[in-house]
Amino acid sequence: MTKATKLLTALAPPQRQRLMALGREVSFAEDARIFEAGGTADRFWVIRSGAVSLDQRVTSVRRVTVASLGSGDLLGWSWLFPPYRWDFGAEAFSPVRAYEFDAQAVLGLCEEDPRLGFLLVRLVAEILAHRLEMTRGQLMEQYAMHRRGVL
Repeated sequence: MTKATKLLTALAPPQRQRLMALGREVSFAEDARIFEAGGTADRFWVIRSGAVSLDQRVTSVRRVTVASLGSGDLLGWSWLFPPYRWDFGAEAFSPVRAYEFDAQAVLGLCEEDPRLGFLLVRLVAEILAHRLEMTRGQLMEQYAMHRRGVL
């Protein structure tokens, strides 16, 4: 399994400084909904502290957690790809502190500095690949438990 890529630590200091110039510190209370699936994806976060659950609605009242994120993790990637809508929902599992980035400002920086833009896209792709691999493992485990009659 690949290791989890941390967006900010994967950037060289000059690139990280350029990106961080666009960030602002935010916080979310425990149990706060950060975004809903289908909503407009116009920003992203890098978690400084706390935990966030990514979830998928399976019925009108039931959500299933598909991933848990913590310190250093990227929260939100839908801002990078049309139609710019969240694929999952996100909720603060504990009090969360994060850096928030406006998608349009970051995309403007990427156009201004194509090398940084390419690196950001590559890092987000690595993060997505890791999360897909983790989800695949969870699904395989769930399937095995179901076959054994545990679920």
